[in-house]
Amino acid sequence: MRIKPRQHLLDIWRAMARNSFDGGEWSWGKWGGLSSVADAERLLCLMYPATEIPGFRLDDPDLTQDDVVRALEGAGGRTEIPVLLMGAVADFMRAHTGQDGRPTFAGGHYFASEDGGRELTAEQREVEVVDSYSMSVTLCLATLGFLRVYGTNTARRDVLHLIEELRNACGKRLTAAMVGLLRSFTVKVFDEGSPEGRTLCELLGQGQLPARLVPQKFQRRFRALRTTLGEDLFLGVDVHEALRDEGRLFECGWAWSLVKDAPRVDVDTDIGVQPDGIAAPAPHLHFTVVALDGIQDLFSDRTLTLGLLDGEQQRLAEALRLRWEITQRYWSGVARFTDERWPLEDIPWRTTGRQLESSYLSLSVAAILVQDLVRRRATDEDLTRTVAVMERLADRGRITTRMTREDAALALHRPGVALPLEGSEALGPSMRWTMTDFSAQLLKRTVQLCALSRNLPAYDRLVRLAEHVFEHVWQRRMTEGEGAGLWDDVRAVYPEAPRQEDPPSWAVTERVTECMVAAHHLYEQNPIRSAELASLARGLLSEATHLLGREQLQAEPTAGGQRGRALKRAEVTLRRADRILDELPGTACALTVSVLSELDALAQARHDGQGV
Repeated sequence: MRIKPRQHLLDIWRAMARNSFDGGEWSWGKWGGLSSVADAERLLCLMYPATEIPGFRLDDPDLTQDDVVRALEGAGGRTEIPVLLMGAVADFMRAHTGQDGRPTFAGGHYFASEDGGRELTAEQREVEVVDSYSMSVTLCLATLGFLRVYGTNTARRDVLHLIEELRNACGKRLTAAMVGLLRSFTVKVFDEGSPEGRTLCELLGQGQLPARLVPQKFQRRFRALRTTLGEDLFLGVDVHEALRDEGRLFECGWAWSLVKDAPRVDVDTDIGVQPDGIAAPAPHLHFTVVALDGIQDLFSDRTLTLGLLDGEQQRLAEALRLRWEITQRYWSGVARFTDERWPLEDIPWRTTGRQLESSYLSLSVAAILVQDLVRRRATDEDLTRTVAVMERLADRGRITTRMTREDAALALHRPGVALPLEGSEALGPSMRWTMTDFSAQLLKRTVQLCALSRNLPAYDRLVRLAEHVFEHVWQRRMTEGEGAGLWDDVRAVYPEAPRQEDPPSWAVTERVTECMVAAHHLYEQNPIRSAELASLARGLLSEATHLLGREQLQAEPTAGGQRGRALKRAEVTLRRADRILDELPGTACALTVSVLSELDALAQARHDGQGV
């Protein structure tokens, strides 16, 4: 099934309109307001494409395209849609602001108890989570950019008042989310002889290195990162002291929430009292990936071009960018630690903490590697090996192969991968966070790799994989009920999956929306340049130019005659073929071949007329 991002995004928006608009008003439904993460994901299904793709923009009614208006017809006309959308974001801001005026980032109903017999306390459901910080960064940046454009296209006093309210709320929430991300970053240091150290050494060595050599290679590879962590970041006295001992190993990244005893961050913006952290000071792969995705938006071209960050936010963004770069370099280095066999190729990945094993964790490490490959432009070898990892993950997830009876892979999709949240037991029963978006995440990373690849064989493999995964994901749309057209109906693909009466999964729906935006950016790029086609195009162009010159040696044709028009058309076509040869050699070939055919017809006609 080919990925057609515009058509598929319009389908998603039609389903959004049926689900979230009622009589021209935004409707949160019974699940709205219960999780800041779910509510942000829901809004981003609209806001993200509307601010990332010019053809989906809603901030200038005069430029909103007709098929976009038709897709959102439940929300009103082209002038009502942006006001309605701003009202929905304003509702979100109010719903997730505490009585003291402080933005809140609660996981809400996304949290679950690890002990099925014990319910979570209300205090636990209000605990802040890194997913919410990251989603809020993306949502606030999208909204601020939206307001910057729409504010110049309206003179309504009530709308201008709403814009000002929303701009202040977004600025405050954005600052609070950035502070939350800074306070959730952590470094865990441990001895090589500890359970964590033995697990990491075994993972890194891959049986290719003697156990005693793994720590030595680790120290050499990550010495610069260790120095940066110890000198440029404030991580607490104990961590700094531990990092000075080069005989110890470490991991870095984001915990699931504010880290216990995390220091406050000094900011001038009134974001309220910064709450105490409860998360264990240990990086968590899933939340590290989520944080990296959100932080990346802080220094995107759009953010910088529109000047969406104030001075204080720029300072926070630089601090986050340093952690972003360190974390990417660390996990990319860990994933490719040994040349003979990458640790990432040893699926499933194992964590050093609770010794968890899952293909989802392998996908999380692959996601960080993909981001790093995009950042530093991958070599062909890195790309080819990463493509093979993605293909194996699709196979292990039974996306490109058949699910067998009582197959353990089914748990990746339903009930999903349960991630324990260490430290949550301080407030009640231990909590978990369940991820069911394995397929959507695999699609997203595959499309990102497609955009990166300049190697034609690897690109073709990635496109085929993306189309297979997309077909699987698209079949999982719900077909009835309030979520019709949204996700996630696992039983549509795996009938043996346990039946669950769940509301629409905004997590999966938002990830699919991101995939379509990424696919749109992919198709905006020029196709991969083939050296063979370029050489052929030059040869064809040389021959065609020569034959055109021969035809122009003949008697001057009548300007308005058929032969005159044909020669002029050939000249223009060859000029265009020459101009695009380096970027689109295949198209240049096609244009030149058409000219050669026409020139041959003219020559043959002349010969026939001369009786030759």
